[in-house]
Amino acid sequence: MEPTTHTLTTPDGTVISYTVFEGADPAVVILHGLAGSSREHLPTARALGGRRVVLVDQRGHGRSTRTPSDLSREAFVSDVAAVIDAVAELGITAPVDLVGQSMGAHTAMLVAAAHPEKVRRLVLLECDEGSGSAEEHKDLGDWLRAWPVPFADREAALAHLGDGALAQAWTADLEQRPDGLYPRFHADVMVDTIRAVAVPRWEEWESVEAPTLAVYAKGGMFTEEQKQRFVSRGRNVTRVDLAEGTHDAHLDAFEEWIAVLSEFLAQRG
Repeated sequence: MEPTTHTLTTPDGTVISYTVFEGADPAVVILHGLAGSSREHLPTARALGGRRVVLVDQRGHGRSTRTPSDLSREAFVSDVAAVIDAVAELGITAPVDLVGQSMGAHTAMLVAAAHPEKVRRLVLLECDEGSGSAEEHKDLGDWLRAWPVPFADREAALAHLGDGALAQAWTADLEQRPDGLYPRFHADVMVDTIRAVAVPRWEEWESVEAPTLAVYAKGGMFTEEQKQRFVSRGRNVTRVDLAEGTHDAHLDAFEEWIAVLSEFLAQRG
């Protein structure tokens, strides 16, 4: 059966798009990272061996509202909780297994803290409690604004972005408009979003009770000190280090990622 795409509208008028793959419960809800979209997790959804999977375009990303009025972490959390409630009408009942990468992992962590009744298991790929500097945020914004959009075609996009796994995911997701191809996000929205993600959320992290898998890649963005500190302050955390991959290990260490994800989600309790 082909996946179905749905939308919901939040109280602040933001439209959230999500895609449902039919299969066995408990459902797996997956959240992408900053400047990504649910599209990059299509291979993960298809690899989960008959599980029901929900892929969410978080606010400001993908096919959801690109310029929402509220970019607080609380707004992102509320959106995910609303999706979990909405899919209950499709016969998908909580708790779900909640998976996120990077910014999406940070969102997932906060959802598990705010709504423990909705989360059975939690998987965080390349995540910490919140970090990053104003200089890093400025550099990110400058780089995103420098993309020569619209791209004439996907070959032109790859020529600018490179041929890495993340660049290929971005290129595949470009939106066709009459004058060319555009990314499915706005640079200023991304900068405002990551500023909120950078604020440490230790209180929330230390309150998460769901069994948690923290996954880090060999070439990820966090130092060993950051990883150890984060994992040690969680309540019920298993850490797995991938032998390969970057911060986007769901793309460039896919087989290893699927193996550790599937094993953890198959556990009971």
